[in-house]
Amino acid sequence: MTIFIGGAWPYANGSLHLGHITALLPGDILARYFRQKGEQVLYVSGSDCYGTPISIRANQENTTVEAIANRYHKEFVECFQELGFSYDLYTRTDAEHHHKSVQALFLQLLDNGYLYKKTIEQAYCETDQQFLPDRFVEGICPNCGAKARGDQCDNCSAILDPLDLIDKRCKICGNAPAIKETEHFYFSFSQFQKPLEAFVAKAQQENRWRENAISLTTRYLQEGVPDRAVTRDLPNGVEVPIQGFKGKKIYVWIEAVAGYLTASIEWAKQHDENIKDWWNDETISYYIHGKDNIPFHSVIWPSILMGINNPALPTHIISNEYLTLEKQKLSTSKNWAVWIPDILERYDADSIRYFLTINAPESRDTDFSWREFVYSHNSELLGAYGNFVNRTLKFIEKYYHGKTPEGKINSDIRAKVVKLYEEVGSLIMKGDLKRSLEDIFEFVRYANKYFDEQKPWIQIKEDVPLSNQTMANCIYIISNLAQLLNPFLPFSSKKVQEMLGLDELSWKEVEVSSIFLNEINQLYNRIELEKIEEELEKLNKGVL
Repeated sequence: MTIFIGGAWPYANGSLHLGHITALLPGDILARYFRQKGEQVLYVSGSDCYGTPISIRANQENTTVEAIANRYHKEFVECFQELGFSYDLYTRTDAEHHHKSVQALFLQLLDNGYLYKKTIEQAYCETDQQFLPDRFVEGICPNCGAKARGDQCDNCSAILDPLDLIDKRCKICGNAPAIKETEHFYFSFSQFQKPLEAFVAKAQQENRWRENAISLTTRYLQEGVPDRAVTRDLPNGVEVPIQGFKGKKIYVWIEAVAGYLTASIEWAKQHDENIKDWWNDETISYYIHGKDNIPFHSVIWPSILMGINNPALPTHIISNEYLTLEKQKLSTSKNWAVWIPDILERYDADSIRYFLTINAPESRDTDFSWREFVYSHNSELLGAYGNFVNRTLKFIEKYYHGKTPEGKINSDIRAKVVKLYEEVGSLIMKGDLKRSLEDIFEFVRYANKYFDEQKPWIQIKEDVPLSNQTMANCIYIISNLAQLLNPFLPFSSKKVQEMLGLDELSWKEVEVSSIFLNEINQLYNRIELEKIEEELEKLNKGVL
């Protein structure tokens, strides 16, 4: 089975925050799970180095787009590594390979009759002497009356044209833009109305998309899919490879979303693989992003793939709702955010991964609170899982001189473990990651209860064979938990793997024979409760 996993490409215009990671983390969990199963997995993403937000940041700091993109791409790579993201390739949109592949895709769409030229009116700022990218135009949404950007309204999720906005303003200088004529290429999205309807109906029938993706996409299709301009007068980006269009760039509708394919092509080239072995009609693909990106993955990208006759259409869309912070909407402009480089300096990556999964906004918005984060770490990771591993291994170290005893595995425990692999695996494949982690931790609590009821500290004095059996069962549980939890908590799973000397982690029941334990290290440290007030104070102080 060939699995493609595409994580949304963050704009390289500022640090990552918890909202970004909440949306992207399911991709790594899926990639790790499928690799453990022995499937062929290709997991890619990259930094969007051309988005309008980067140009705005560069203008604000009086520097170049390239300097901003370099700074944050480097930071993103480091953060993803520290969080344990296992991308096969994490690249960037200003890479030469991306430019070449996007231009080739553009020409293919043109040859196939899906692009046409059209003279249009576009917002032009007389003050800044430039045509304005969609996101450089701000105003009032004509659908709901909320403040909106020129490309999309975050309030009602409508896809917009800048000229539709009421009370248009240039984001750079704040003046009302003029309207001037310019020639651009349009993509015939309308030609794909019927194929898209069939595609979405199939996704709904197979229950492979999140409910928000189905409902939002159904709404877009009911409204009718309009043709869209796919080139722009922009200073930075991928050049339109057509004579007479010098200086014009291929727009985000095609350029950025094509990154999934361009990154895959580059990876295949680097590893001497045939891209058609990875992108074909049997490929199972997962697209991981926040709900604000749904139309890009459910309407625009499938239309492009149909337009170039690529059969690897999205099969699964994992589109999270939003994460709020202390019951308030995240706001990067007001600095109401928990920044990833900052939280990684002080907290375990597995703690972040655990909280953002067990508290994931899979079907509704959820909240990150420092109180819940600290209590969750102390009670679940440290108090339940870490405690079970530590008390078992320390007991063996003390009473068995570090050598795990032989014993018959309890049939009820074995049955629970075998069932867990099956049920958790099924939930992960459906993108139901919160429930899958909850099921594993329900078993962790069962394991602690088993330890308490067996009372091995008494058994070792009164009935050594029974104590042997209890410890053998506990080691069996721990070795299987290391495998079951690896997609979610890779760092602690690695520690357990090293302490027990386990082979490569897989997704099937494992039984450890009598072995000598390696050096025992505690999985997690307690987070002192005073940290809650410290973090809240820091958060409130930082608000702009």
